[in-house]
Amino acid sequence: MTTRVWDYLEEYANERKEILDAVDTVFSSGRLVLGSSMHGFERDFAAYHDAPHCVSVDNGTNAIKLALQALGVGPGDEVITVANTAAPTVVAIDAMGATPVFVDILPDSYLMDTAQVAAAVTDRTRCLLPVHLYGQCVDMEPLERLAAERGLLLLEDCAQAHGARRHGRLAGTAGDAAAFSFYPTKVLGAYGDGGATLIRDDEVARRMRRLRYYGMEERYYVVETPGHNARLDEVQAEILRRKLPRLDGYIEARRAVAERYAEGLAGTGLVLPSTEPGNDHVYYLYVVRHPMRDEILRALKDYDIELNISYPWPVHTMSGFAHLGRQEGSLPVTESLAGQIFSLPMYPSLPPRTQDMVIGALRQVLAKL
Repeated sequence: MTTRVWDYLEEYANERKEILDAVDTVFSSGRLVLGSSMHGFERDFAAYHDAPHCVSVDNGTNAIKLALQALGVGPGDEVITVANTAAPTVVAIDAMGATPVFVDILPDSYLMDTAQVAAAVTDRTRCLLPVHLYGQCVDMEPLERLAAERGLLLLEDCAQAHGARRHGRLAGTAGDAAAFSFYPTKVLGAYGDGGATLIRDDEVARRMRRLRYYGMEERYYVVETPGHNARLDEVQAEILRRKLPRLDGYIEARRAVAERYAEGLAGTGLVLPSTEPGNDHVYYLYVVRHPMRDEILRALKDYDIELNISYPWPVHTMSGFAHLGRQEGSLPVTESLAGQIFSLPMYPSLPPRTQDMVIGALRQVLAKL
């Protein structure tokens, strides 16, 4: 059997009874859209973060896009972010008619180099959009200061950092809003698509609730501002509500997997994940790097191991964003690391025997380089 970077079947076997009960709860409720499961999950997710508002949506892309729209970001505005993120971060900015502006990243943690952000601010800059990548937080303190000084919005992309903390503060609690994805691979994953945004301001939250429902209040058929059909499915909401109390346990299990990798791969020549001072890493992905990455991945196929690269093409080099005018070479750290990084299998139910097989295969391959 081929070893892959993610699998949910063992977790499903362990939680099957509760997952199926969640489905039955929704199907027996008498309301399949915008019902008690969605509202209950929103309350629980907001409470976990001690946040005023949670607005759930159908996926993580819309969590960013509708948040930007609710915050008032639109055509003519610039949003400062990074290019080593999943494309949806930038797709959402572009969908609002705003212009993504990229800064480079730190070479060890792969997170936004916040020291570069102030120089990227122009009179068109409206929003800072840091990405908490691979399971740990961007250094938010300088971004908070800059946003306050320049009157900028601060929207956190937390799709890969559920439960991560910086100096004890949860990811998603520093900005004006924070977007989460519940795609199945995430630290808190649904059994399908899902997303949510934490929001500080009452009016922004009301605006986003309308935007996810065509621009209407939930039970009134009058469009106030044209919106979208972007509601979180009741079944996914109930599953997420059942899984949320397990989030800290999922994180603990991921950290145990990371510790096992660190011990097993020490001294191999792989550059292992680095945690920024003050951060509590949740290891959404276990990203390593090596200058001979492609040769390593080819050799691992002989062991029936297929690994992933997150992400091999920085967004600014993609043909779909050629209109942004950023040339290759403009983000040297981002571009260099894109040719070296790859991800090892990482999920809470990863069997130790599978992890040991990956470690053993990597040690053998690396010894031959």
